Amino acid sequence: MTTATFKTPASASTVVQTGPVANMIAIASGKGGVGKTWLSIGLATAFAKLGQRALLFDGDLGLANVDVQLGLVPEHDLGGVLQGRYALETAAQTVEGCGFSVIAGRSGSGNLAALEPPRLGRLTADLTQLAHRYDQVLLDLGAGVDRTVRFLASRAKTCLVVTSDEPTAMTDAYAFIKLMSMSNTGADLRVIVNMAGDRPEGERTYSTLRKACENFLKISPPLAGIVRRDPYVREAIRHQAALLVRHPNAPAAQDIEAIARQLAKA
Repeated sequence: MTTATFKTPASASTVVQTGPVANMIAIASGKGGVGKTWLSIGLATAFAKLGQRALLFDGDLGLANVDVQLGLVPEHDLGGVLQGRYALETAAQTVEGCGFSVIAGRSGSGNLAALEPPRLGRLTADLTQLAHRYDQVLLDLGAGVDRTVRFLASRAKTCLVVTSDEPTAMTDAYAFIKLMSMSNTGADLRVIVNMAGDRPEGERTYSTLRKACENFLKISPPLAGIVRRDPYVREAIRHQAALLVRHPNAPAAQDIEAIARQLAKA
């Protein structure tokens, strides 16, 4: 990924110089409902199982739900950081039984897109500094294609774009890839097909999206992996537990571990 220049949405006159952080992975999607958050939790757990120090940053402040899916009641969260009550590192807490750390958001407390440019700049600078303490830092970004989401995604060396076989999901994933590639030439964008009926179905979904990117954008984002539809996922979410802890041998858990192994080699 090459260095890019972004203008934060709150001020057209404020320019923030950004560059990729080597151990940072963004998880994004064009729309909600594609399982991005539980997949992010799964990847963080998988990295921890590989013996890596992993941090999961819940970047969807308005609809934050990493803490809900993990059954956490954080004493400190991103909302308090943005209010200036404590430092970002104070909000990082270890998820017992999972082996990774998390910086939780606070659902309904606002949206990162509404941050003033100086505050967004300080947040990303603090996150970049904190990343040096970990082997992998995962950014669970808000769904959509707004400029702030793309700005945060540009901080990561790799951006995983999550989609499903639903036409709207593929259309919105394409829109995200288009906007990211236009503003950040050479961005390392990779596709994850989630909730696939089986691997051939996932490959067909990816092929459709890849062909659209090749025909209209002249780029070919690689496939990072396929995660099969798995009833154990819903069961784990219902019990507020990480899939790889509650059902480590589930098909979706195996798929996520395979993706994590490939990313760890990069």
